[in-house]
Amino acid sequence: MALPELATPQAPASVRTPAPTHRTRATTLPEVRWAALAALAFLAALPLDLAGAPAWLLGPLYAICYAAGGWEPACAGLQALRERSLDVDLLMVVAALGAAAIGQYLDGGLLIVIFAVSGALEALATRRTADSVRGLLDLAPATAVRLTAGDSAHEETVEAADLAVGDTVLVRPGERLPADGTVLRGTSDVDQASITGEPLPVPKAAGDTVFAGTLNGSGALRVRVDKDAADSVIARIVALVEEASATKAPTQLFVEKIEQRYSVGVVVATLALFGLPVALGADVTEALLRAMTFMIVASPCAVVLATMPPLLCAIATAGRHGVLVKSAVVMERLGAVDRVALDKTGTLTEGTPTVTAVHGDASALALAAAAELPSEHPLARAVVAEARARGLDIPEASAFDAEPGRGVRAVVGGREVRVRRAAGHHADTAVEVVVDGAVAAVLDLSDRLRDGAPEAVAALARLTGRAPTLLTGDNAGAAARIAAEAGIDDVRAGLLPHEKAEAVREWERAGARVLLVGDGVNDAPALAAAHTGIAMGRAGSDLALDTADAVVVRDELRAIPAVVALSRRARRLVVQNLWIAGVCIGALVVWDLAGHLPLPLGVAGHEGSTVLVGLNGLRLLRDAAWRRASPVVGGRSAGAHPVVGNRSAGAVPTRPDGADAGARGFRA
Repeated sequence: MALPELATPQAPASVRTPAPTHRTRATTLPEVRWAALAALAFLAALPLDLAGAPAWLLGPLYAICYAAGGWEPACAGLQALRERSLDVDLLMVVAALGAAAIGQYLDGGLLIVIFAVSGALEALATRRTADSVRGLLDLAPATAVRLTAGDSAHEETVEAADLAVGDTVLVRPGERLPADGTVLRGTSDVDQASITGEPLPVPKAAGDTVFAGTLNGSGALRVRVDKDAADSVIARIVALVEEASATKAPTQLFVEKIEQRYSVGVVVATLALFGLPVALGADVTEALLRAMTFMIVASPCAVVLATMPPLLCAIATAGRHGVLVKSAVVMERLGAVDRVALDKTGTLTEGTPTVTAVHGDASALALAAAAELPSEHPLARAVVAEARARGLDIPEASAFDAEPGRGVRAVVGGREVRVRRAAGHHADTAVEVVVDGAVAAVLDLSDRLRDGAPEAVAALARLTGRAPTLLTGDNAGAAARIAAEAGIDDVRAGLLPHEKAEAVREWERAGARVLLVGDGVNDAPALAAAHTGIAMGRAGSDLALDTADAVVVRDELRAIPAVVALSRRARRLVVQNLWIAGVCIGALVVWDLAGHLPLPLGVAGHEGSTVLVGLNGLRLLRDAAWRRASPVVGGRSAGAHPVVGNRSAGAVPTRPDGADAGARGFRA
């Protein structure tokens, strides 16, 4: 029996309907509101303090700053204390209060604001990732049209979650597939970029596999459901992202790795400096002053500022040049990567097809463009765009007819013109232009490499000492061609999302610190599993953007090695600052313990070291810092680097099951 008639025309397959998202507004998070209040109060007090305003004016502002930004770290520190643990949160609050007790309100307020803002950014990033994971489920439609067993002409609308293995569903043009399954009848082209990353819609006919959440093209499909909703590929992506995010080892700044011992040491020493002299009969006031001096000079202000300003300044500089790094921890981690994996479609390439060559009669391009002009397919738009770019006049066509999965037919100037897929092409998509029954030309179409891709690949190889790897869901031939153009030897093609993530985990288990660069939903599990993930911002899916640790806003590939180099410079400045802070704190502590350090001199020494490390970190705010990081990608070709060479594009691995994801076809 024929497929049921279509009720109403649907959106064309080339229109990629974004999944609805449920994004938490920053202002709804209490951490953000408290941090904002603390920062505003501090910024209001700062110029007044520097101008010598009276205490009655400064006091309320600093009180708001301390209370708004300090109550959550204080609660966290007290909770840790109840669990017999002492962390830097509590020590930070104590140090800030100690600074305020001796009149150093500015220093204590700055410390409070740094911790509050860092906590707010972390809370926002965590919530946004959770929002995107939930929104991913909306890729699959909520309902489906099920054909009743025994009467394929009878339809019923059911919840997609209620579909059972063996059910038959009808998918009309422009609709998303409700389940993973096999095509029983019908032909169409399906945009499955959200799953495999393939840049072009893939022809589907009887016997072909389709995935839930992918977008049907211009034909109607009857599909047998092969998997329950909970076992679909899109559901597995959600599970993989959640699992990777939950199990990834907690990351900390360097200074936080020693916070427990440092905090305990300062507290024990402070109590000893006060308690022992008092027990031996010393004056209580003098002992308290000495202990307070010790706590001030040993407080983590300089250490925190040794770490945070270089990283925060590097974040600001990267942001001005189109790279959004989500936290100081991420900026620190970027400099530690020693292996890079790149997605293909939308990352190394632009993600849209273009005509790369015309074989045969060049005038046939104008006829092909005329026949394709009414079509909405991405390949049709590429043919039309190429004809216009060459300045060709596109004649009018009549009797237009599109055959889903096969091509188009039209009459142009009294001649019958067909544009259909050409057989025997694997690395590119090729179409034949058939005029009055004879092949007049063959057009090669392919995804175009991004500008600067070879230079970026070579720069990443120089930074890590190892050429990047290409991980893609696209077919082996297309992957090999793009890899050869970009200067990549190691290519893994035909990978599903969980296979990309497993490749990353395999490297991580071997001790590598992997940087994964991607843009799509299918990259999200690997982005979550990697040591550090970077998403391409313009075409990136919401899930990829929120799962990634950093975002390249302008899709400029050269910015990726530049931000890695900037991170490494920031890490070097952190080490410098820690030495400066350590030497200054050590000298003041020894002076206080071995002799008599006057409180004003101790405060001056402490403030001097804090200012010094802060100014050292501010060097990364200058544009020169980005220029010093950028030369690694400028003026060199990918082939000039010894790490990138001897490409064997033919030896391209496919999926572990031996399947080639590359049966790429053409439809109109």
